[in-house]
Amino acid sequence: MKNTERVFSDHPDSAWDGEVVWKPVKSIWFLSNLLLSLFVAPFYFSASGFAVFLGLTAITLCFGHSLGMHRLLIHRSYTCPLWMEYVFVYLGALVGMAGPIGMLKQHDLRDWAQRQQRCHDFLLHGSSIAKDAWWQLNCDLQLKHAPTFSIESRVLGSRFYRFLEATWLLQAMLPAIPLYLLGGVSWVLWGVCVRVVISVGGHWFIGYFAHNRGERTWKVDGAAVQGHNIRLAGILSMGEAWHNNHHAFPGSAMLGLYKDEPDPGWWVLNALHNLGIVKNIRLPEHLPAREELVIEARNLEHRVKRVPEECEIANFIRRVG
Repeated sequence: MKNTERVFSDHPDSAWDGEVVWKPVKSIWFLSNLLLSLFVAPFYFSASGFAVFLGLTAITLCFGHSLGMHRLLIHRSYTCPLWMEYVFVYLGALVGMAGPIGMLKQHDLRDWAQRQQRCHDFLLHGSSIAKDAWWQLNCDLQLKHAPTFSIESRVLGSRFYRFLEATWLLQAMLPAIPLYLLGGVSWVLWGVCVRVVISVGGHWFIGYFAHNRGERTWKVDGAAVQGHNIRLAGILSMGEAWHNNHHAFPGSAMLGLYKDEPDPGWWVLNALHNLGIVKNIRLPEHLPAREELVIEARNLEHRVKRVPEECEIANFIRRVG
């Protein structure tokens, strides 16, 4: 497997010259769930509804967003049967953020722009926390010289992905039907509304801090913004909060590289690999060396690697150091 470069531009202003505009559907979707969560859901609280919230949040964030949308669809950091890929990505759509093609474009545009020398505040989370929250949860960026996307045919040519892209918002609302039949209004409010707000809002919240402050082991020279590891959110984000590691090794299926960096997404992926379902897992040692990658912490070799037999991180450190 190779890293997939999907964003291309010859214009020097492509990454920063643009305008943030309000997106009605995106905004109404999030704000309506937020209002229901704040002013209605507390009156319908139940232990079973809260359990549904916890269970569905964990499943959709881990299997859907982290393993499906991010590590598989976007980065192709492992392979699995097509049916499993479709299930994982479908669960990712239930998070309520975007469809598969929309997620891929949003992610790749942001990652590409952040690697440039100059980047719009929208793409690097460079504004105040209140302004950035409004922008990310209610708006989109319209670039004046937008780059072009080259998405592989296995995604664009997939009938399933095209269908899911066209109907992702409907799919995100569909769980309300079985939840209502099984548990009434409480299950709907906590299993859909509160879950969407926590998942989508939490994704923004961690992303904001992961691009502004936190631990840094690696630096990418020439990049407009650096990623940071948010230790407190390692487990809650299913490992996605180890964002400094991800900026350094974007093609790695493992985000928490050391045993003091909990990565639930990796735990699940490694278990599936041990069962023989998941194959061709890519780790930092399998990725090409990057000249622009600089080690900022010099004590890494004294830390305990997560899987020494698979991830020769110490050797990789010597190679780039």
